[in-house]
Amino acid sequence: MPKLVVHGATLQCSCGTTPASLTVLPTEKTSADEIPAGTVDDYIPMTNIAPFGMCTTQANPQVAAATSAANGVLTPQPCLPVTSSAWTPGASLVTVNGKKALTDACLLSCQWSGSITITKAGTEIGVE
Repeated sequence: MPKLVVHGATLQCSCGTTPASLTVLPTEKTSADEIPAGTVDDYIPMTNIAPFGMCTTQANPQVAAATSAANGVLTPQPCLPVTSSAWTPGASLVTVNGKKALTDACLLSCQWSGSITITKAGTEIGVE
């Protein structure tokens, strides 16, 4: 059973070099053990999604330019996540203020070809 994801959960991007934490703003949120619970709409870059260290994909124009300048040697650049759509699929039955709850089975796509996963939900509460 998927676990409910809360503020401080650990995320990883397939194109990033380090994990990052999820920020769930406490405004109008349900909590799990007094920690704000996430929804599929918690995908805003730099608000909910922190940078993942260095970006390693040439789909990112900054990485492509730096790699080109280095004569084709991959040259990672600072990660600036570009997430423009909600986490999928979200909980099938559980909602938080009318929005699908975020579970550790959800995925988020970055415009620069990265796939963001939840590696630690921050709670052991199972949801459907």
